[in-house]
Amino acid sequence: QVQLVESGGGLVEAGGSLRLSCAASGRTFTGYVISWFRQAPGGERKFVASISMSGDSTYIDDYVVGRVAISRDSANTVYLQMNNLKPEDTAVYFCAGTKHPQATYLYTSWIDDWGQGTQVTVSS
Repeated sequence: QVQLVESGGGLVEAGGSLRLSCAASGRTFTGYVISWFRQAPGGERKFVASISMSGDSTYIDDYVVGRVAISRDSANTVYLQMNNLKPEDTAVYFCAGTKHPQATYLYTSWIDDWGQGTQVTVSS
């Protein structure tokens, strides 16, 4: 059973940075993609970025490109580096996983595994 455990959320001022972590365990991650979604209060869960766990491919959605980077380490931890944060980035950020050959835009219906989420609050 896959476990995805997020950490690193918190309160930050506008213009600041945060790095979220997602520790993944419970399976062999060949052919698996881990992504980040976010959900603002009253809003739908929205794709942010994804990374292949068995290759070099990454994908970042247009609305955050240039402010967000996604990476992973050899211990199956995925990081979401967020810079120049804005109040509209306030949301619960979820780590999510699915079997897919490469990083790409993912729909929530494609996701096999979800983490519990971590709150990011950006003050103006």
